Amino acid sequence: MAANSFMVPLGTPAPAFDLTAIEGGSVSLDDLKGSPATLVVFLSNHCPYVRHIERGIGALAADYGSRLSVVAICSNDSVNYPDDDATHLAEQAARAGFAFPYLLDDTQEVAKAYRAACTPDFFLYDARFLLVYRGEFDGARPGNPVPVTGASLRAAIDAVLAGEPVPEPQHPSMGCGIKWRPGNEPR
Repeated sequence: MAANSFMVPLGTPAPAFDLTAIEGGSVSLDDLKGSPATLVVFLSNHCPYVRHIERGIGALAADYGSRLSVVAICSNDSVNYPDDDATHLAEQAARAGFAFPYLLDDTQEVAKAYRAACTPDFFLYDARFLLVYRGEFDGARPGNPVPVTGASLRAAIDAVLAGEPVPEPQHPSMGCGIKWRPGNEPR
């Protein structure tokens, strides 16, 4: 069943995290300091909405290079959804060209802190880690003819990098609902 972003209020500070990366080691929000813009994206391997745009996400990150810090987080219950375990996420990262850290939120506490609702769910922050964009990558969805360009997210990133306000309106992302462990659903 498709779910939409919660559309967290703009200006919300990025919640801190320190998570294990799929290739080992850990990455924290503090590790991303120094960039004019930071993108935190909640992804999964099994979701058709993510699969539809994953190469576009990899291309977007490569296009912006060091001007944009990017980190992906998978918060799905990998026991009940084994396609979202570290091994399968590593396969996805290779397939999609992800050259940024892909992190595991095994406790699902980071997804709750960010109020992530679906995969994909995009959160763009300015240099002070204040939320400036939350919403869709672009209008492409599985089964529609809209090309995968990242137009909505790219417009937001371009505005942040230019020191300008992010364009409105911001449209929620749509994707697969986060797969919460039984009893761990947000309240």
